[in-house]
Amino acid sequence: MDAAKDNMKKTQIVIVGGGAGGLELARRLGAKYGRKRHDIILVEKSRTHIWKPLLHEVAAGALDANLDEVGYRSHGSRWGYRFFWGALEGIDRENRQVIIAPLLDEDGAEVIGRQTIRYDYLVVAIGSVTNTFNTPGAAKNCILLDEREQADRFRLKLLNQCLRVSRAMSADPASDAQVRIAIIGAGATGVELAAELYNAALGLKHYGLEVFDETRLVTTLLEAGPRILPALPEKLSAAARDELERLGVKVQTSTRVSEVTRDAVITSAGEVQADLRIWAAGVRGADVLKDIGGLETTASNQLVVRRTMQTTRDDRIYALGDCCACPQPGSERPVPPRAQAAHQMAGTVFRNLKNAMAGKPLVEFTYHDHGSLVSLSQYSTVGSLMGGLIGGKLAIEGRLARFVYVSLYQMHLLAIHGWLRGLALIAIGHVNHVIRPRLKLH
Repeated sequence: MDAAKDNMKKTQIVIVGGGAGGLELARRLGAKYGRKRHDIILVEKSRTHIWKPLLHEVAAGALDANLDEVGYRSHGSRWGYRFFWGALEGIDRENRQVIIAPLLDEDGAEVIGRQTIRYDYLVVAIGSVTNTFNTPGAAKNCILLDEREQADRFRLKLLNQCLRVSRAMSADPASDAQVRIAIIGAGATGVELAAELYNAALGLKHYGLEVFDETRLVTTLLEAGPRILPALPEKLSAAARDELERLGVKVQTSTRVSEVTRDAVITSAGEVQADLRIWAAGVRGADVLKDIGGLETTASNQLVVRRTMQTTRDDRIYALGDCCACPQPGSERPVPPRAQAAHQMAGTVFRNLKNAMAGKPLVEFTYHDHGSLVSLSQYSTVGSLMGGLIGGKLAIEGRLARFVYVSLYQMHLLAIHGWLRGLALIAIGHVNHVIRPRLKLH
């Protein structure tokens, strides 16, 4: 009882969402304030964190998420915040409470009932989900890459299909059996996955599928727009397309998807047969955010925030990352949904929470575009840097681009682990790159 009373006296900051921005904010707040007079709580529906831009590598088997994931409980114990396992269901603004949905087991049985968590300040950082644009059959017949479980599911389906083809080839060397994959959306996720699949197929011969090779992989990349990677300069987009086609990827631009069935993708250019179908086109806010707590939301379920990162209808509620729509001065479009934006927003929210509790003026968020990078697995890396500088972007390719791309993940490790532990993990990562198996096959 005394502990409960003491807890009620503390300033309670609740962060919902343990993605790149939410986890970094929880670490910084926990390191700053500890648990004496503050109670920092991170609410997340998953028990471990994996950097979302790496999910395509998990899906292709190039990355073992079990070795790279971060356990929220141990991380919270180290950095002075509490982890609460659960999913956001609602916000009671009048009583300043977050409503957490009932926790169910894999059979649908209730483990823990609906709960509420008090807050003095609330930060919503639950990221985004894939937008299928209500395309018939897309949600049912495509695999998305929003969460690690989805990436794991795709990897197992991919391996099973490769095994079927390998067995067919062993039984009949003249067999024309193939692994047919359709990827809808040629943004960074779709393009990176297409390249990573060929890297995985190339390595399967070393793991028991001796008769299987990358020529049995038929990947079709479908894009509704006129070119792939629209965020990059046209020259780099063309270079990436050339590389993909050299690998064997069938790239179809200006091709709209009208329906997805169990074994095909119906497009404006015809029917694409596919054993596996991945939807990687577009993002939106989660359904739970639509008009949540009476807050202002966009048509795509994003929380509308001011440049202080506070929601427009409640100064005690902040939002950051893909789940929010933050204005950019001089632009009609909000800040783009990128990992670098979430990282920058976490820094602004951290400063503003400090200022708000100290009674000081809040600062406004300014987005600095550091460019975009896309990795084509071991084959190439393309991108543009310094996008926000006067004079335009600096296009880079090859080893320099690959070095910068890898450094982005290393910066993420430093942001969530601090310098000492972050540098140690980076060093361990270099060692693991040499000693780990090339592919994760289980």
